[in-house]
Amino acid sequence: MKRLGYGFLAASLAALVLAGCSDKEEKAAVTKDGKPQLTALITKHPLTQDVNKIEWLKEIEDRLGIDIKWQEVSADWDQKKGALLAGGDVPDLIIGPNAITDADYVQFPGLFEDLSDDVDSSLPNVQAMFDAKPETKAIATQLDGQIYGLPKYQRFWPGTATRQFINQEWLDNLGLKMPTNWDELYTVLKAFKDEDANGNGNKNDEIPMDFSPTGTIGFGFFQPTVLLGSFGITLTDASGSGYYVEDGQVKNFLTDERYKELVEFLHKCYAEGLINKEVFTQDYTKYQSLARGEKDTAKVGYTFGWEVTDRFGNELAPQYASMAPMQVTAGDDVQVSWDYDYNGLNYGVNMITLSAQSQNKEAALKFINELYDPKVSMQVLFGSIGTNIEENADGSFKVLPPKDENMDPGTWKWTTTWADNGPMYVADDLKLELGTDMQSVGKQTEPLQEALDAIDVENDVLPSMFIKYSKEDNSKLSLNNTNLMNLALAKYSQWITKGGVEKEWAAYLENAEKTGLPENIKIMQKYYDDYKKNQ
Repeated sequence: MKRLGYGFLAASLAALVLAGCSDKEEKAAVTKDGKPQLTALITKHPLTQDVNKIEWLKEIEDRLGIDIKWQEVSADWDQKKGALLAGGDVPDLIIGPNAITDADYVQFPGLFEDLSDDVDSSLPNVQAMFDAKPETKAIATQLDGQIYGLPKYQRFWPGTATRQFINQEWLDNLGLKMPTNWDELYTVLKAFKDEDANGNGNKNDEIPMDFSPTGTIGFGFFQPTVLLGSFGITLTDASGSGYYVEDGQVKNFLTDERYKELVEFLHKCYAEGLINKEVFTQDYTKYQSLARGEKDTAKVGYTFGWEVTDRFGNELAPQYASMAPMQVTAGDDVQVSWDYDYNGLNYGVNMITLSAQSQNKEAALKFINELYDPKVSMQVLFGSIGTNIEENADGSFKVLPPKDENMDPGTWKWTTTWADNGPMYVADDLKLELGTDMQSVGKQTEPLQEALDAIDVENDVLPSMFIKYSKEDNSKLSLNNTNLMNLALAKYSQWITKGGVEKEWAAYLENAEKTGLPENIKIMQKYYDDYKKNQ
């Protein structure tokens, strides 16, 4: 992508954002029939439909007598955000998981409203969440007591987001067993490539291994970094910047010899044509569609995902099996681990913020409060009542199957609503029968459960969302992490596709030191220790 001048980019994006005018009267606009008009930006999943078509959302606007002008962002938010915040004018509301971070509050003071005084007076549904789940208040509250971003609680999710799937039908076709270590995995992937694994007469259309696109600022779910669990490393919420805890010590896998070994293994696979050649250039939509194959012909052998129908579609899903964590080599005495995501899946940080310059603050607060009504929150997560959810006579609810029988429930959810990307409070006393995909997730987690149960949550899980840093330390962490990830992500893709990790490792470690990584680990260790003392 060509580099635009920063001022030009900021000006261009500010012009696109409906709230991005300095004219205060326009910010306080009303519709022709006198309704308060809000501006809002949402960072949404690429699958999610135009938010103006979401039924429950239209009902809220009608019920509250407000009108919201939406801007929707499905890609490159981090680049767009920098220009937007630098411009100084932001929409009344910004919605999305950690769309505005604690570090942003520090870097751009005064842009966002402190909601700490509004919770009790104007946000009773948020207060109810804080009362029932005190940890949500801790997530939201800065060290100085201010609240800029509100969290979420969605209740139903399991201990991990990422499962590894392998095409059992391909294994059976080739007379192979499910791999239990990396050596066996390599052998299986090689067979997937060299033989006609899917049985369609074409030996060149199978993709042995695929994983989700690596982010521009860090790692995410459905990526092979979960294989670090083979060494006993427990990632937390995908450990996007590489940080994890081992025996109570904060570490970073990006400078760990075990990470180097993983990269070497992935390069070995890539060099043999066992990994999708477009793995670092494809977007998430392509990643998903590729695994859906062509009708009843699968294309991908081994990959990562949330749930089998969500990953492969209804037709191909029966071909795939969920795998247990693998050892590195047969006979290893290491207790294997996996990515621990319970907190990150069931809670969320900074899901919605309010502009300090909003001229329609009262209307904005009413809208925020409505989102945290448990009945509305249920629809934020699973879709509208009547379309996605059935309301029973006894006041309970049931998630309905997709109207299109060819669509899997996970895609249906992400297509029709904000899903996990929305602010919400799904109360524990809300009676809701989950859909088949969520029931299936539990079944597909079973192969991982032994490893998940073995995790020492007290000493091997980094409780990131429950730790708040001072403004000064937040700024240091943010700057150092930017430097670190600029270095590490470029090398990660380079080393996997072209090799060279062994030759460049020593110089890389020196450069990683210069990014401020040691300072970050020292800061994080101090806050982690303080957090543990107060538990």
